[in-house]
Amino acid sequence: MRSTFRRARAGRRWAHVRELGLWQRALGFAALGFLTLVPLLIVVAAADAADGRGFAQWLGDGLGVSTPARSEIERLFALPGQAWRTTTAFGLALLAVFGLSFGTVLQSGYEQVWDLSPARWWARWRHALWLAVLVGVLYLSAISPPWRDSPARGGVTFLIGTLFFWWSQRLLLAGRVGWIALLPGAVATMLGLLGLRIFSRLVFSPLIASSAVTYGPFGTVLVIQTWLVAIGVVVFGGALVGRLLHERLPRRANPADTSPGTR
Repeated sequence: MRSTFRRARAGRRWAHVRELGLWQRALGFAALGFLTLVPLLIVVAAADAADGRGFAQWLGDGLGVSTPARSEIERLFALPGQAWRTTTAFGLALLAVFGLSFGTVLQSGYEQVWDLSPARWWARWRHALWLAVLVGVLYLSAISPPWRDSPARGGVTFLIGTLFFWWSQRLLLAGRVGWIALLPGAVATMLGLLGLRIFSRLVFSPLIASSAVTYGPFGTVLVIQTWLVAIGVVVFGGALVGRLLHERLPRRANPADTSPGTR
């Protein structure tokens, strides 16, 4: 009897994974990210004119790639000064408008994870707030924060990332899921990103170098696009793992930590 119950429960979880469409959502995440978020990040990373790191170096740090692979990435993107000189107010406004759709993609995925109906149209202001906070977090990571060369850099980055994804789920879900229920998903997402960084160092780093030789700059673009797909899998998969973990955790009171209403 107990084994039958476990099999039925496992079947429901697998059905939930299929309903989420993790791979399709990750592909959409990567496509939208490369078309809208990457140009925005280029401008944000170029804001640190004194350091002059630029998006290429920021992306190299995020991928955790080796020096030769980072050189190939730097050949692909403009220098910080060039990015600022060629950016117009209209271009920034256009990037901001398109960037709002990125929050829509995340919200839709999170709602599917928690079996929630889409939020009302008046909740779209949350996308603007989320995008503003995202830009702020990325800017802080691009302006040589004091903990960059500190031994505690990894811990600080993990903590900030966990808080960001924890808050992002709460905001984009319009407060329909409790903070406690969302914490495992935030931690799982950051653990997945940490694992992806290690994987990038072992796989993407030599792949960038070899693809650049074979296909030129287009090969580097393909590897970066693949990396963005992996980011999407981690972001949505981490939220799903967080829900499954939350459902397995013992709760003292009401096991339902969600409310059907919207804000």
